[in-house]
Amino acid sequence: MSSLALITGASAGIGLQLAHGLAERGFDIVGVGSGDRIHDLPEQLPGVEVHPVQADLSTREGAEAVWQAVQQLDPPLEVAALNAGRSLGGSFLDTDLDDELAMLGLNVTSQVVLAKHVARHMAQRRAGRILITSSLSATTPTPYESIYGPTRAFMSSFAQGLRQELREFGVSVTVLMPGATATDFHHTAGMDDTKFGSNDWKNDPSVVARQGLDALFAGKDHVVGGDAATKRAAAVNRVLPERIKAERFARDSKPSS
Repeated sequence: MSSLALITGASAGIGLQLAHGLAERGFDIVGVGSGDRIHDLPEQLPGVEVHPVQADLSTREGAEAVWQAVQQLDPPLEVAALNAGRSLGGSFLDTDLDDELAMLGLNVTSQVVLAKHVARHMAQRRAGRILITSSLSATTPTPYESIYGPTRAFMSSFAQGLRQELREFGVSVTVLMPGATATDFHHTAGMDDTKFGSNDWKNDPSVVARQGLDALFAGKDHVVGGDAATKRAAAVNRVLPERIKAERFARDSKPSS
């Protein structure tokens, strides 16, 4: 029987690379995305069965639709990569509240909804692996991305607690904490006029995804995704005062216009 893996945010970026990596390991894929391009995923992953699911994970209904799609498949779910998320750049004074609430729905609420279904499914089978994408931003205040960092901090803490709960059921939980990665992430967040607008200095998403999957299958509790400089930044963030980290982050995230 085939093995099945779920990846949210699988249309592009780290999520697409996670899908590639899991397909290379022989998993059939349930790939979730909000736009039409998720339907191109089967062409990008030859050799395995791919089930694209278009869903708006900023809503509870979207998250439930994803789980219903998983339940309709025969193989039990062995891996879940809860990776979907986005940011919103700009001053909190200027950003739109509805945009921020939608981001909270995507980055937090939908992740918890899917994690509830996935955790119960895997605990009943007493087997499975869950990869939750957080961010290096979980380790610092994120001015001018004021809501994004806290959503990733929530997911990191949630994942660590869930890991402890699920150990007795034979289910492993790993947190992937990428640094800045060369995708459309910051462009979509409206941050082109910041340091984050350039991808020239960022990490390769294929490398970040590979590190995440290696950590997942090794049973590690977390991994910082990126190069040596990214890992040094994570170490520094563990000791710097919050005030200093906020000042440092603002230098890179404050819009120039």
